[in-house]
Amino acid sequence: MLLAIDVGNTNSVIALFDGKETAAVWRTSTSSTRTADEYAVWLSQLMAMENYKLSDVTDCVISNVVPQSLFHFRNLSRRYLNCEPFVVASDNIPGVAVRIPKPSEAGADRLVNAVGAYVEHGGPLIVVDSGTATNFDIVGADGAFEGGVIAPGINLSMQALHEAAARLPRVAIERPKKIIGTDTVGAMQTGVFWGYISLIEGLIEKIKSEYSKPIKVVATGGIASLFAGATEAVDIFDADLTIRGLLEIHRRVKAQKETP
Repeated sequence: MLLAIDVGNTNSVIALFDGKETAAVWRTSTSSTRTADEYAVWLSQLMAMENYKLSDVTDCVISNVVPQSLFHFRNLSRRYLNCEPFVVASDNIPGVAVRIPKPSEAGADRLVNAVGAYVEHGGPLIVVDSGTATNFDIVGADGAFEGGVIAPGINLSMQALHEAAARLPRVAIERPKKIIGTDTVGAMQTGVFWGYISLIEGLIEKIKSEYSKPIKVVATGGIASLFAGATEAVDIFDADLTIRGLLEIHRRVKAQKETP
């Protein structure tokens, strides 16, 4: 079985695959201080609830954007899964060209999303990933990563409002019933929610204009579903892009090793 680990700035998603089938998916907050032993206890308990155990895992693939966490996840794989993990980088994904001047600056999460999106939806694509940051990544007709845009994430913006303005509370992100807020919470929710819809629509429009070729838009990420039905700029909402991308990368790496 394959354990696929996507370490994000805020949350980490861990998926267990039995062949091509998803056996289980778990989410945890990312912590650079949580040790391999702590992850092993947490993971073994969750796996037991699904009638699996750590020894069932034979392979591990990791996408990581938090350097301090990689050490612990590597040790988790080495100590408790008895396998050397494959850590995604800009120069080790079979079949993916990174067409930017400094390929090493392409985050692993962005590359994995490009793979997952291309396998499922073809290309060219704009992949909008809503997380700690909101990424707009361009995937070429041949699956290559061609750059993109990075903007602050919606949760980050809401947190900044609360922390920088003494009288603004921390509020939940939800779609307001009307545009004009008549109280502080309503005004903040409108500004953040519809402000982000406008950001998404505006950047997609500008990217399409510069790209000058027909291009589909796929949205993913922890809060992408919040925007479903609120904009026509997104063609497809696909919550499983990253995990599916890790599965595809593992398949390619394994095939490459088996080729004489």
